[in-house]
Amino acid sequence: MDYPSQDSIQQINGALASHHHRHMWIITGPAGCGKSTVAQYLAQELSIPFIEGDDYHSEANKQKMTQGQPLTDNDRWGWLIQLREEANSRLSPSKSSQTQAHDGVVVTCSALKRRYRDVIRIAAYNDNDVMVHFIFLKADEAVLLKRVQGRQGHFMKSTMVRSQMELLEEPDMQEQGRDVLEVDCGASLTEVQQEVVKTVRKALADDR
Repeated sequence: MDYPSQDSIQQINGALASHHHRHMWIITGPAGCGKSTVAQYLAQELSIPFIEGDDYHSEANKQKMTQGQPLTDNDRWGWLIQLREEANSRLSPSKSSQTQAHDGVVVTCSALKRRYRDVIRIAAYNDNDVMVHFIFLKADEAVLLKRVQGRQGHFMKSTMVRSQMELLEEPDMQEQGRDVLEVDCGASLTEVQQEVVKTVRKALADDR
């Protein structure tokens, strides 16, 4: 696997150190788009915390997904709020906390609907020093289905790909002009990882 050069990594970290805001990088998209793998890679390159959104689903939500039952809006509200607050705590821990404050955090969250993304956006409304970015990993349904079918031991079943694609509200031009960065995830994993790092580097440079 090809990785960015050491010079590229230093440029990323340099941009991170000199930027004005603290950044939430929300890696989003339907099942099979590679959110977790891409997010872990990005977090490692930027040396910032990684939060796996699936870990914050309730047991009831996980059970429903294991059985191939789509989650409702009511199933998701508490999850989205908890995920937003956990991400914010990594950026701005309380004075009594022993947790280190970071300039950024990477989070996986499907955020299929605009209203779900709006729940996460509240983090920036409540703190002007925080910027929320959604990196939308886009691919054809056939590609996503093949990837999910190849998973072992994950609670997300292949039948969920169809339900998530039906639920998906792709970010429109208004969102993309605001805080959504789109990356084609139909390419190889290495290419997607490198494109995401490139996209993040540009966003950090623009925030200097």
